Amino acid sequence: MVGRLGTGSGNGGRVGVTYKYFGAPNGATAARVPISMRPEELGGDELGMGGMFTKIKPETMAAMVLTGIEGVPLHKVPPLELVVLHPDYAVVKLPMTVVDPLRGVGEEAVGAAAFIWSTVPDRGGPRDAFNVYQLLHEWQDFSHRLHEAGHQPYCLVWP
Repeated sequence: MVGRLGTGSGNGGRVGVTYKYFGAPNGATAARVPISMRPEELGGDELGMGGMFTKIKPETMAAMVLTGIEGVPLHKVPPLELVVLHPDYAVVKLPMTVVDPLRGVGEEAVGAAAFIWSTVPDRGGPRDAFNVYQLLHEWQDFSHRLHEAGHQPYCLVWP
């Protein structure tokens, strides 16, 4: 019982977090995004691409692509780079290895990756293979748009 003191809820005290994935040419531009827009107003962004909203953590997205498409063991997935840590939000940069592999693969590879990820033990994120499949498709579209714009992938995180 001691471990749950003061959390106020049975889920370890975590509040709901929203993730918005977006593209930026560099970290300096990405760092300005939250200042220029309030998170609740984020439909698109000044970088000319609508972002992707999800409840899926950037680490989980990275792991899905790298374990499912690239065959990287879960413990070898690289850490994300923190661009901004503010009391109200954070901005993280995802490695290009998380978006590049999806650009060139077809339906079979996406389906196989979704199945693989749905069977990986001890990981967060959706467990249903079809949900993972849909998510990877969105991520694939996102990776194409990033590539066309010449941008890096970033994620804005806020409660």
